[in-house]
Amino acid sequence: MQQSNTYIIVYSAVLTIILGLLLSGSAQVLGPWQQEAIALDKKKQILGAVISAEEIAAMTPEQVNAFYSSRISSTVVDVTGNEITKEGVSAEKVEIAKDYKKPAEERAYPVFIFHAEGKPDQVESYIFPMYGAGLWDAIWGYLALDTDMNTIGGITLAHAAETPGLGARITEAKVQDRYVGKKIFDESGALVTVMMQKGEGKEYGDDAHKVDGMSGATITGNGVNNMLKAYMGNYEAYIKAKSTPKAVVAAL
Repeated sequence: MQQSNTYIIVYSAVLTIILGLLLSGSAQVLGPWQQEAIALDKKKQILGAVISAEEIAAMTPEQVNAFYSSRISSTVVDVTGNEITKEGVSAEKVEIAKDYKKPAEERAYPVFIFHAEGKPDQVESYIFPMYGAGLWDAIWGYLALDTDMNTIGGITLAHAAETPGLGARITEAKVQDRYVGKKIFDESGALVTVMMQKGEGKEYGDDAHKVDGMSGATITGNGVNNMLKAYMGNYEAYIKAKSTPKAVVAAL
């Protein structure tokens, strides 16, 4: 039986309202779980700069949260290296992806501090978030510096849409391990960071500022280079402020 136009319009409107309410209700119910999952993933990426992926994979979500709480503290600084103490500002809440296009002096920069087990006053590493552009979409990561504020202790890299088998290899431990032990400052104290080279298989074990590239992924590699250079530059004042006392003692 053919329905009237009025019936069809009313039916469609009621169906739309019901579906809208169901979707809204689902969002309200699932929202907190989604936020918890996002926060957990972020903690894993931060910890990935200082402990192995295998260790993290072996942990339950509860263990990850407990480990993070016991070993990580944080602060937020500006581009001059000064801590931001404004109420409500915390490293965990800073979204560097949203701040990415702001002028450097207008951004807030999170710093995550990794402490020795059972020794909250003893720092083992400083972890710095980074964000940039790959071949197709965003790339990001976390770089850990040893307490000399020069030697890379570890790095995690991630991407939104790099090519599988090519640029997407930045997530592989084999690629990330190439950065361990490299230096971000040269012997004169200039910030040069570490540059991924074009091509693969050459090895740069004797060069403190170069790592092997990824075959067929030069643009992604350049994106990683630009990201490291930009964010280590943004954190440079803080890094040097933290390393100055050690440098003075060494000079004496």
